[in-house]
Amino acid sequence: MNSNSNKQLIGAGVIAAIASSLCCVVPVIAAVASVSGIAASASWLEPARPYLIWFTVVVLGFAWYQHIKNKRSEIECDCDDDVPAGASVKKGKPSFFQSSKFLGIVTAFSVLMLAFPLYSEVFFSESEKTTIVVGEENIAEGRLEIKGMTCTGCEHHVTKSLADHEAVIEANSSYTEGLAMVKFDKSRTTLAELSEIVEEETGYTVISQEIIN
Repeated sequence: MNSNSNKQLIGAGVIAAIASSLCCVVPVIAAVASVSGIAASASWLEPARPYLIWFTVVVLGFAWYQHIKNKRSEIECDCDDDVPAGASVKKGKPSFFQSSKFLGIVTAFSVLMLAFPLYSEVFFSESEKTTIVVGEENIAEGRLEIKGMTCTGCEHHVTKSLADHEAVIEANSSYTEGLAMVKFDKSRTTLAELSEIVEEETGYTVISQEIIN
């Protein structure tokens, strides 16, 4: 395989790695940049994520195989057979894009992208809130069924959108269950209002809402 084909193969692997984590990267960008409603825009990629991960691994594995194979061929090749006695051979230095360093950088970047959901939480700063004093009779707990969450980045975004509200005492969410649980002061807000906040700030759809306590 020539160097151009190998570059195209590596490029395809990088694109696949980025695409596989895009559904988790977008919620982080939306939260950090305070851009409302775009978090769910890449959720359609989630069903393809396992295939994109495998494609990236296979492509990069093959790229490393080709790179090592070419290196061995250069070492084993007896190029001096056709060189006249007394003449010297000056080999050209391979370009940076053909080097092990470049392939290592690409591989490291791809691994970071593939593993992004595992550390996406670090991009979500905890809300700095003053202590809320609420009478027990005003404390309510609600459950929101949410469509569109696909990874930990999504659930952190939903949790943050709820926790930032001044009347919310506690909030957490789970993308695997498609649920968000929120404890709040019902004298200052309603579950319907909190549902609207989730939809506006994240772009996910609240399918149902229920007061459970």
